[in-house]
Amino acid sequence: MKPLVRHARADKDVIEAIDYYLQHASESSLAFVDALEQAYRNTQRRPGAGSPRYEYELDLPGLRFWRVKRFPYLVFYVETADQISIWRVLHDRRDIPAWLIEESNTR
Repeated sequence: MKPLVRHARADKDVIEAIDYYLQHASESSLAFVDALEQAYRNTQRRPGAGSPRYEYELDLPGLRFWRVKRFPYLVFYVETADQISIWRVLHDRRDIPAWLIEESNTR
């Protein structure tokens, strides 16, 4: 299995999500962390199984996402020869294209 490399922006996304759950639904915060860790493991085990929807929509080669089970979050990543780079962890109601174009411009 290839190692996961989480970018600082992805970690910030996760912290913001956990803070939200702690403030509004504290009983869900641990469940969110567990579901996110499972999404990371699934991404690591089967990186090609993630949806390429935004790869085509935004012309970002190799970009895929994996949905966090039972939560409205998507893990965006790119697989390279030696690792899986986690770019963002975004709420599915955000303007995904705008957030990802912003991210790709910083690469």
